[in-house]
Amino acid sequence: MDLKSTLLVVGGSVCSFKLLNTVVRFLPTPEPAHNKMWKWRNTVTSLAHSSLTGAWAVSCLYCQPKMLEDLISSYSLLSHCLVAVSTGYFINDFLDVSLNQSLKQSREVLLHHSTVLSCFTLAVTSRLYLGFAVVSLLIEINSVFLHIRQVLLLLGQGNRTGPAEPCTSVTYSLTSWLNLGTLLVFRICTTGWMTRWLASHREHIPRFVFMIGTTGLSLISTMNMVLLYRLLRADFLTNPHNTSKNH
Repeated sequence: MDLKSTLLVVGGSVCSFKLLNTVVRFLPTPEPAHNKMWKWRNTVTSLAHSSLTGAWAVSCLYCQPKMLEDLISSYSLLSHCLVAVSTGYFINDFLDVSLNQSLKQSREVLLHHSTVLSCFTLAVTSRLYLGFAVVSLLIEINSVFLHIRQVLLLLGQGNRTGPAEPCTSVTYSLTSWLNLGTLLVFRICTTGWMTRWLASHREHIPRFVFMIGTTGLSLISTMNMVLLYRLLRADFLTNPHNTSKNH
C-alpha cells in the first residue's frame, strides 16, 4: 500500500469513526446516561474501535506468526491497514476529546493519543515497525473491557447509591475481573515485552526511532500502572459506595 492509499485509509477511518459517533448521537440514549451524553457517545465509539482492532491484531499475528520474529521490516497489507485504521481513530478521538473536555480533564488522554500517533504515523508512512505497532494493539483487548466497564458505570450498574439499593451487578463484577486479568496480560505484560524487545534491538534501530519508542513506552507504562492502581482502588479495595467517586 503506497503513501496515497495509506492517507486515504487513515482519512476514511477518521470519517467512519466520526460517522459512528454521530449515529450514536441520534440513537436512543439510556436514561441513566442522559446527563453524560457526550461521554456515552465517546465510549461507544471507543468500544467499537477496541473490539475491531483487538480482534484484528490477533488475526494479523495468527496469519503471519513470523511477524513476531521481525517487528521492524515484516509487512502485510492486513497489518498496514490495521495500523492505518487505528491511526484514524486516534486522530478522531483526539479531536473529539479536545473539543468536548477541558485541558485539565483531558490531558492524560491527549498525552496518550499524541504518543500513539507519533509511533503509528512513523509506521504507516515508512512501512517499517508495523509488527511493533500490531503487537501494541493487543492492548486493545483490555480496552474492550475498560470500555464495557465505563458503559456499565454510565448505566448505573457499577455501584449502589444507598443501603436500599441492590449490590453491584453480576455483570459489573465479572467485567471488573476480566478487566483486571486482561489489563495484567495484554496491557502490562505486552508493554513489558515491547520494552524488552526495544532494548535488545537497540543497535538495529535509528537513534531518533529508539528515542520515540523509549519515550512512548515509558509514558504508556507509567499510565498503565496508574490505571491498575485506580482500577484496584475503585473495584477491589474500597466500599461499593465509593465506586462512582473513584471512577
